[in-house]
Amino acid sequence: MSSSKKRKRASSPERVVFSTASTSYTPGTNVPVLLSFPAVEAPQDTPFKCYAQKKRKSAEDKGKEKDDANPSSSGMIVVGETDDMEFFSNEGENREAEQSGCRYMLAVHNKRDSSLKLLPTAVPLHILKQKVKALKSVPSAAEPSAQAYFEARNALGESFGTKKAKASIRARERNKVDVSAMQGVMDHLMDGIEKGAEGLPTQEEAKDVADASRLIPPYNDTTQDPADVYALHDIVPESEWKSIVTSPFDQAKSLKDKQALFPFRHSSWVNWHLKSLQGTSVKGVKKKIKLIYCVSAMLAFRRAINRREIDRAKVEEQLKGVPSNILDGMFNRFTEFSRGSTEHRTTPAMETKLLAYLFALCLKADGYASDPSLLSADLGIPVTRVNQQFKSLGCTLKTLSDKERSKLGYSNDSAGTKMAVLTAPVKFPKAPMRKGRK
Repeated sequence: MSSSKKRKRASSPERVVFSTASTSYTPGTNVPVLLSFPAVEAPQDTPFKCYAQKKRKSAEDKGKEKDDANPSSSGMIVVGETDDMEFFSNEGENREAEQSGCRYMLAVHNKRDSSLKLLPTAVPLHILKQKVKALKSVPSAAEPSAQAYFEARNALGESFGTKKAKASIRARERNKVDVSAMQGVMDHLMDGIEKGAEGLPTQEEAKDVADASRLIPPYNDTTQDPADVYALHDIVPESEWKSIVTSPFDQAKSLKDKQALFPFRHSSWVNWHLKSLQGTSVKGVKKKIKLIYCVSAMLAFRRAINRREIDRAKVEEQLKGVPSNILDGMFNRFTEFSRGSTEHRTTPAMETKLLAYLFALCLKADGYASDPSLLSADLGIPVTRVNQQFKSLGCTLKTLSDKERSKLGYSNDSAGTKMAVLTAPVKFPKAPMRKGRK
């Protein structure tokens, strides 16, 4: 029969009776202090003394009188010393420790009755820093300069760095510019730069050249009246303007008869203006009818020269109702001759110029607030391109108020449409700055 051994029951641990001491803290009296030694720890027999800092009475101090029941390390300094070291409170770290939200409590353990009494108030924590007495008379070393720092860093890299780090140090040394060697040639370099810059235009001259090269009608950038920004006869010569006869419009009865008198009959912009002129006398709107006719003629001319090589005979056949001097003027202004040839041809620059002159006339007929969507439909180009062309004339895109729309004859359907508005003095968009390649 196997014998079995009974396990002995382990003795129960000694029970600790936990209680809180009845001692209370009175403001202005000494309390226990908890010290922390991050580096060198002081011997146990080192005497320490507490010193209170003088406080200034202020509104903030009066508001904090309620918190005096909890002592803090902010108004107290702990100092101690041995034969070799001095210990004192580190106020910066004490403040951070106090603001961290942690509180430290002290308790007294009585071995006789295994009781643990906890002091009712938190004790302040003082983090101490130390100073060696023998080093107090030694002056502190000055901080190394940037040059000395880089030299020491390079020396460490040459001694202990990897191959890649050493190669980087040598490449940096090769690319380093010796400023002292450049002092003798600095004057020669400056003289060369000044000589090279003599032929360069100033900022104002460069602006004048850029404005002169714009593919737009001649403009007046000092006038305060939008009507004077682009003179009428700078867009349409006076001889061409006088050749437009308005008497047939007086004889036309219906809207359809009036549309038949224009070179480009299926224009939304032209038809919108003709509808707005229904029932008015030709004498009062003679100038506007001539403007509409010029716009219609330029729309028809653009459609007729849509090929690179232009057959003038065919264009004249399509625009047989347009006076010959107007047709000759449009050929001269908006087409070019091929090299070594007498045939007219169109180019992107001439296309842009034609649109600029066309939109300048539209602005005059529209009261200097044109609808880009109408012209986009007539020209068959995106609205964004129309907007860009209006901006090149100095226009801004914005929605009109109810009063402005009613004055210009626009319906409420165009309330949310952005119109191209010409203001004076005219301001052209600045050329975008190109970012350099990395």
